[in-house]
Amino acid sequence: MPDWLYSDTVKDHFTKPRNVLMDDESTFPADGRGQTGNIKCGDQMLMLLQIKDDIITDVRWKTYGCASAIASTSMLSETIKGMSISDAYKIRPEDLVEKLGGLPEYKIHCSVLGDKALRAAIDDYLIKTGRQGMLKEEAVEICHCLGITDKDIENAFHKGARNWEGLQQATKIGTVCGGCKAKALELLHEFAHIYGN
Repeated sequence: MPDWLYSDTVKDHFTKPRNVLMDDESTFPADGRGQTGNIKCGDQMLMLLQIKDDIITDVRWKTYGCASAIASTSMLSETIKGMSISDAYKIRPEDLVEKLGGLPEYKIHCSVLGDKALRAAIDDYLIKTGRQGMLKEEAVEICHCLGITDKDIENAFHKGARNWEGLQQATKIGTVCGGCKAKALELLHEFAHIYGN
């Protein structure tokens, strides 16, 4: 039998996930609901939040996903309890990967489902409370030569960019030094995993 590729923390959160929605969604009255993922890739995430005075008081989640998706979302659900929505909105996948003691490189993209669903649930709560757009996801610069961010790449993906050539055509990324190609292609792969083709 091959060695376990994950940390003991990942194993613990995978075999004993916290705050999983066990019954029907209606049994957990949520103030915010977020869903993301692509069932064609096998990963989909539902996040339900209870919020009082902009503090997350409780959370439930459900996923169709791999060990990395389950463990990272379990860790996320523990992390955000008692946190303000503005602080929770800033949580990044790399924060969760660090708390888990690492993930195999080819599984990092699985950890993005939880934070995307979390932000969608907070956005839903803000819409319901008449504060739509109050919080914004921070953009990360990917192409330093041209100032192109992960948000620019995500927008290009939604407009049809599926490969390096399509991404260059949409954004002009990598036309100066090209040092951003690997990270940009990794993001395209993540977006395909999350949103589907």
